[in-house]
Amino acid sequence: MKLLLDQGLPRSASALLTEAGLDTIHVAEINLSAAEDTDILQRAREDNRVVVTIDADFHALLALANATSPSVIRIRIEGLRAQAFANLLQTVIEQCEEDLEQGAMVTVEPSRIRVRRLPLIP
Repeated sequence: MKLLLDQGLPRSASALLTEAGLDTIHVAEINLSAAEDTDILQRAREDNRVVVTIDADFHALLALANATSPSVIRIRIEGLRAQAFANLLQTVIEQCEEDLEQGAMVTVEPSRIRVRRLPLIP
């Protein structure tokens, strides 16, 4: 699985996830730190990457566009350090891999993981 980590997530988590076998880049590594969310989604779509973010806007943009890709994982747990974040993300990917490969919006909360397949409107 290929991941694109959004601004606001630990940049060092990119290296940890890569070491764990996930092809991961952070927006800062590809000069998209200040990019609009739509540009980040487009880059992820072009590169076949799953966007990982703390920003609710990505889910809204996918819903409004009736998009089928890219998949987005939204983390709704604050204060995670890089290693804890990387561990959490690996668990989420293991549990949701098929959905993410097909196109999904995944929301990760402290007590649950919600998955909605794309497009939201059939």
